[in-house]
Amino acid sequence: MAHDKRLTKAYTTFDRNKNYALTEAVKMAKTNAKAKFDETIEISLNLGIDPRHADQMVRGLISLPNGTGKVLRVGVFARGAKADEALAAGADVVGADDLAEKVQAGEIAFDRCIATPDMMALVGRLGKILGPRGLMPNPKLGTVTMDVKGAVTAAKSGQVEFRAEKAGIIHAGIGKASFDEDKLVENAKALVDAVQKAKPTGAKGTYLQKVAVSSTMGPGIRVDVASITA
Repeated sequence: MAHDKRLTKAYTTFDRNKNYALTEAVKMAKTNAKAKFDETIEISLNLGIDPRHADQMVRGLISLPNGTGKVLRVGVFARGAKADEALAAGADVVGADDLAEKVQAGEIAFDRCIATPDMMALVGRLGKILGPRGLMPNPKLGTVTMDVKGAVTAAKSGQVEFRAEKAGIIHAGIGKASFDEDKLVENAKALVDAVQKAKPTGAKGTYLQKVAVSSTMGPGIRVDVASITA
């Protein structure tokens, strides 16, 4: 009930039908983040696409200029020198057949999965487990690579993966409520810029249709699209 009261009160602090400038919306999202933990400030983008068509899928990776404030657990499929490189770079779990066995047993102790190309025959067999969780390594996203050190370092430094869901909506965290406003705004603009650059050839009409920001437990605040793309 306390959550309902807090949300109801938060809705009285702004006009739900109005589109606010990005800086104003971020400020309000921060103000409404009143939970006992450091809430994530999230952004939602409604895109004019149909992701069911292969030529309209939108996904990518972006290193946010000010990080996310969240520590990602990174898993790496590699052997020998590359496994050593992954551990030295700060990977949380590293392995080959042993790691595959753990994944098959439902023991997935990572939020981002990286693999060297020679491991993909092994990792491919885990597709049914890793795929639905959005954890399948992908060469286009730089998570199938020989540059294990670079991939691990990027993942640990505040890299965000974005992917359009079935309804053509992207949800992503752009930092914590404790971040300065200007850092959240900078992160939001960087993410939107990356999504704009990932515009698929099959997309017709208005690509970026609606934008909203919120905190983990707070209400969504509509953002004036022009204020974020300017």
